[in-house]
Amino acid sequence: MLKYFAAAAAIGLLAVPAKAAEVTVAVTAIVEHPALDAARDGIRDGLADAGYKVGDNLTFVYESAQGNPATAAQIARKFVGDAPTVIVPISTPSAQAVVAATKDIPVVFTAVTDPVGAELVTDAAMPGGNVTGVSDLSPLADHLALIKEISPDAKRIGIIFNPGEANSVALVEKLKELGGAAGYEIVEASTTKTADVQQAARSLVGKVDVMYIPTDNTVVSALEAAVQVAEQNGIPLYAGDTDSVPRGAIAAIGFNYYDIGLQTAAIVAKVLDGEKPGSIPVMQAQGTNLVVNPGAAKKMGVTIPDAVVSRANTVVQ
Repeated sequence: MLKYFAAAAAIGLLAVPAKAAEVTVAVTAIVEHPALDAARDGIRDGLADAGYKVGDNLTFVYESAQGNPATAAQIARKFVGDAPTVIVPISTPSAQAVVAATKDIPVVFTAVTDPVGAELVTDAAMPGGNVTGVSDLSPLADHLALIKEISPDAKRIGIIFNPGEANSVALVEKLKELGGAAGYEIVEASTTKTADVQQAARSLVGKVDVMYIPTDNTVVSALEAAVQVAEQNGIPLYAGDTDSVPRGAIAAIGFNYYDIGLQTAAIVAKVLDGEKPGSIPVMQAQGTNLVVNPGAAKKMGVTIPDAVVSRANTVVQ
């Protein structure tokens, strides 16, 4: 009988799949706001789906720079000193800080608008080195088309952005190109601090027909300040990310950042399984959602057409 149990135990042990070795994934973001937080959560959950689970075989470390580039650099240096298995920076400023801090530890960035322009990689298709990731370049042509559909008489678009964020500069330049071709005048309002977002929004009053908030981490962190100005002055405010619509923007076409986190986790899992980051092409975020907020639109003096509401993925009530 003892031999039977011993044999059964041995068979059972052989039937248990090998447990993945303990790994550490260190994640950092330039600031906390709904889109970046959703990406972080998607990364953690996606890794669990891939077999890397917190409390089992994964140590998941997260730190926010609270909007401070100097803090982002400090976090990057700390992470490099801790030597995790993979570092995952969320947002362009955090990615730039991490890539500047290490040439050895694998880096998988996410929520980065223009990884080549931000000098994270020299070639998105063949990154080389220790870096790859996911780009969330906004579908800007779709944004302009949405503005045209909801605010057909608009001619001047005011953009609030932080010129210190390379991602925002790239978006503004592209919007100037696309907007000019579509007959729009692009009016810039810059701010380097969340505390000054409201002032930047006020500077556009009387100069623009609509406001647009790109995927700028500084401005999105203080979105409610811009929304207040838009409501007080009857200026429709559009956003580049869908998470800003429940917070008061009237509409956006963008990515689900939790899904971007899942997409990023799939790349991280490949690296944890032994692939070299430099051999994995930079991926473009997949899928776009239309989210509208009729209540916010009413506060800003506009009505979202039924045709737009009917095709929206989400209607904020």
